[in-house]
Amino acid sequence: MSHFLERSEEAKARAELAKKLRKAEAEERRKAIRERGKIKGLQIRPTASYFDEAEQKEPGEGNWSRFGFDLNPQVTGASTLILILFIVLTLMFHEQASDLFARALGGITSTSGWFLILAANVFIVAAAFFAFSRFGHIRIGGPKAKPEFSTISWYAMLLSAGMGIGLMFWSVGEPMFHFTSPSPMFSGIIGETPEAAQAAMAVTYFHWGLHPWAIYAIVGLGLAFFAFNRGLPLTIRSIFYPILGNRIYGFWGNVIDVLSVLATLVGLATSLGLGVQQVAAGLHVLFGIPPGTTTQVILIAAITAVATISVMAGLDSGVKRLSEANMVLAGVLMLFLLIAGPTIFILGGFTQNFGYYLTKLPEMSLWTETFRDTNWQGSWTVFYWAWWISWSPFVGMFIARISKGRTVREFILGVMLIPTFLSFLWMSVFGGSALFLQGRGLADIAAAVDSDVATALFVMLEHFPLTGVLSFVAVILVTVFFITSSDSGSLVIDHLTSGGKLDSPVTQRVFWAIMEGLLAAVLLIGGGLQTLQTASVTTGLPFALILLITVYALYIGLTQELFVEESVEKKLAAVREEHRIGEVVASVAQENGDTDDTTAG
Repeated sequence: MSHFLERSEEAKARAELAKKLRKAEAEERRKAIRERGKIKGLQIRPTASYFDEAEQKEPGEGNWSRFGFDLNPQVTGASTLILILFIVLTLMFHEQASDLFARALGGITSTSGWFLILAANVFIVAAAFFAFSRFGHIRIGGPKAKPEFSTISWYAMLLSAGMGIGLMFWSVGEPMFHFTSPSPMFSGIIGETPEAAQAAMAVTYFHWGLHPWAIYAIVGLGLAFFAFNRGLPLTIRSIFYPILGNRIYGFWGNVIDVLSVLATLVGLATSLGLGVQQVAAGLHVLFGIPPGTTTQVILIAAITAVATISVMAGLDSGVKRLSEANMVLAGVLMLFLLIAGPTIFILGGFTQNFGYYLTKLPEMSLWTETFRDTNWQGSWTVFYWAWWISWSPFVGMFIARISKGRTVREFILGVMLIPTFLSFLWMSVFGGSALFLQGRGLADIAAAVDSDVATALFVMLEHFPLTGVLSFVAVILVTVFFITSSDSGSLVIDHLTSGGKLDSPVTQRVFWAIMEGLLAAVLLIGGGLQTLQTASVTTGLPFALILLITVYALYIGLTQELFVEESVEKKLAAVREEHRIGEVVASVAQENGDTDDTTAG
């Protein structure tokens, strides 16, 4: 009987403590929100509020809803007007457009390339700071949030975010470019030598490694934090709430989202343009179809039509399964080349290249070509950084949506390390195989790269067993990546242009899917690869400014979150201690009472 009473008393004490803790947490959280530091720095209006009591709005308030559309009129109108103006002018003056884009690329990269290089390093430092500082234990979605996916599934989805058209297009072409014409940074290294091969892989790793994924990590973390921890719409403008307050729903928020839409569209169009060039090259190898601009435009129309049909039919689950199957097929292709190709050379190169990459990383990260009368960076590093920045809202939104329940440290390390490892492995298998064949004189892949970089992969596959099957698989891979990128990209742009709504009409997604394909076609008509590079650099440059301010806004948001959580933890610790002391006092009093009763007896 006494044992039962003791257990009953313990249960009662635990329930009383839990009640005290819940009450104390609620009171302290409200108190901490009122008392946390005011926002200082880049805000336009000093009274900008970041308190939970600030006015909240539903996503899509003030949208224009007619004729199957539900959109933010300012963001959609400005974005569409700029795109249509660009498309009409390019088609009207397409002969002059190529020269204009070439001069624009040279001018922008030679005068502003240093800024993009510096910005990319800021994102690396910021990501490391957020991961390893006191912010690292903050949980996306709040302290009690649970991950929606298992760690293994989350890693798998991060890997899918890292796979795409770009790796297919450049996996052979880029290492071969750098092998025959080493970066001017590696002075003294002669092309087509073992030293050139090592430098080529190091530069390729650099362009596909930690820097791009740091950009994605910052954007994804900002979107996830302000959506899941603050309940704001899943749009880029929401990241600026600590700076602009409720004015994110006004003019400045519209400007931010317009830049986000344009950057995302150009990033997508660049990837789709590269992809269709490679599909055309594959069809030429398999069926002898001429791979010219006309063929590429027809392919864009056909593949965009398939993506549009999938959107209209509501085949989101089917597209998801198709994407997963494509990832498996890409893994099988890579594994086949690893086994059928120079396996020891590839694995040894992967290890050595990784070490050389780490050794040269600081120099490559900060090299700006200042003391040379060249602009090598304009076509490579600067283009890549601008492309990744343009692509960041697309990848960042995908990563944000799957990462609720992860800590900041877990999020950043997962986003930066897992896809980077995949990229290095992929480049080692494809680029390493190409370098082996070229270096041993078994193939002249360099000539194919000089002629048309889109053909490089297929020329390499000619020296593997089952050439026709492998080439067909490569075409299928790029085509499916095109479809899934277009489908997912139209969804992301739809979020941005509808004020963050997740259930906007199908008509709207169809519109943006068509616009993506049309923009990619126009860029190809305007000059091919060079035009794609120009478009990425032109939109990536202003959007880099947005992302730099994002770092500051994210710092403010995490600081305020930490202030509240630490205040709550201190209060709860005090309540627990007070409760424990109360129990001790009660126990001592009870013992004294029992002793007095015994004495009296």
